[in-house]
Amino acid sequence: MLAIGATFLVAAAAARPASALATEPPDLPALEQAWHSCVREAFDQQPMSMSKRGRERNALDACQPHEDAYISALMASRSIDANRPALTEAKSWVTYVVDPWRDWITALQR
Repeated sequence: MLAIGATFLVAAAAARPASALATEPPDLPALEQAWHSCVREAFDQQPMSMSKRGRERNALDACQPHEDAYISALMASRSIDANRPALTEAKSWVTYVVDPWRDWITALQR
């Protein structure tokens, strides 16, 4: 039974898609332009008898796949630090709290 499980895990690991880092980065401006074009076209196709908010909501709902593609590509293109807010918070804490204290102690030792 253990051999079957190990074989399954090896097969699943080999069958997974290529890493996102190995593929070309997405064209963010093109994805954004496609999303905006979709929203404009969908808004223009809404009946004029609807309220503006209703037309906007329906247009955004119709173009949700374009928005999802753009947002996911945008998030994937962010730096590692931007995806880890705890690291950014730690760097900020070190900059504003630890460094001044260290500088002050160093100045006292002189």
